[in-house]
Amino acid sequence: MLKINLLAEGKRPVVARKEAATSGGGAGSSGDLGNYLLIAGIVLGLLVTAGWWLMLSNRISNKQEQIAEAKREVEELKAVIKEVEEYKRKKADLERKIQIINDLKANQRGPVQIMDEVSKGLPELLWLTSLETTNTNVSLRGSAFNMSAVANLIDNLDRVEAFGEPILQDATQRAGRGARTEVYDFRLSFPYSFKAPAAAPADGAGAPAAR
Repeated sequence: MLKINLLAEGKRPVVARKEAATSGGGAGSSGDLGNYLLIAGIVLGLLVTAGWWLMLSNRISNKQEQIAEAKREVEELKAVIKEVEEYKRKKADLERKIQIINDLKANQRGPVQIMDEVSKGLPELLWLTSLETTNTNVSLRGSAFNMSAVANLIDNLDRVEAFGEPILQDATQRAGRGARTEVYDFRLSFPYSFKAPAAAPADGAGAPAAR
């Protein structure tokens, strides 16, 4: 008699279903791992981007601080330059005033010294009729009984250190009042330059050393 095991035959689909279920579970695990790796890559990229952005922000902040410091230094230098320019202006103004005072003193001293030196140099048989001065030049007019006296005057004036070389500009002979008297009218000029007096030495600077 032929026997059929229906129980064993009925269990085969169940085993097949289990194998199918097992195969389906492995595919799902691979998909989850890919998703994890994708998320990890995105997070890593975001972290790298954030780190790069922070580094750039720090560099920009440092540059801005350097620029601000440079601007502060420029402003300080502007103030110093302004003070220096003001000092130069005051110094130039003071020097100009000092020069004006020295020029006034020289102008006051000059004519007196000129007349003194000219009077010392007048030879005999000669007299002056006019004396005119400018800031740098002297003009003389006079008369003499002979040209030797005029030549002596020129020599005497030429020996004065403050006077330049006298130049005879004109000499005219004319008849005098007396009989057989001849007079020479002349005109000469010369430059002059009186040196300012030396400043007095400081107290004790010029005193001889005590023995």
